[in-house]
Amino acid sequence: MCTLTDHAHELEQAGEKRWGTDESTFMKILITKSFPHLQQVLNDYEQITGHSIEEAIRNEFSDDMKDGLIALVKNIQNQPGYFAFELYQAMKGLGTNEKDLIRIIVSRSEIDLTLIKQQYEQNYGQSLADNIESECSGSFRDTLIAIIKGN
Repeated sequence: MCTLTDHAHELEQAGEKRWGTDESTFMKILITKSFPHLQQVLNDYEQITGHSIEEAIRNEFSDDMKDGLIALVKNIQNQPGYFAFELYQAMKGLGTNEKDLIRIIVSRSEIDLTLIKQQYEQNYGQSLADNIESECSGSFRDTLIAIIKGN
């Protein structure tokens, strides 16, 4: 049976230690294992290699595969932080990505929205509700704020 450290070594061997990347090994480990297991594998990987798995993914993969794996790793490392970042991205700049706001706020409302709100305020210096208040309007804004505040 493979240990956590074995999985960290497998990832290293599938990427940096070979010519060309063995994508199937990355997929097998990063997609089929539990979050607690993967959190430890990512820590072990960094101890073994001296750098993060995110750095290795940036060097070994490209395009959508790279973006998807980096999103997965960020989610594994800090799920509330990942969703806070995605909410911030949905509202920054011109226009608002309403689909992303709905998807994240509704899907996380019964799971960890309180943690996401705390992480959002810590990272961006403004409450999620205040940012939605300034970036959205009408009944859409009111509905999102009601979900966020738990009403």
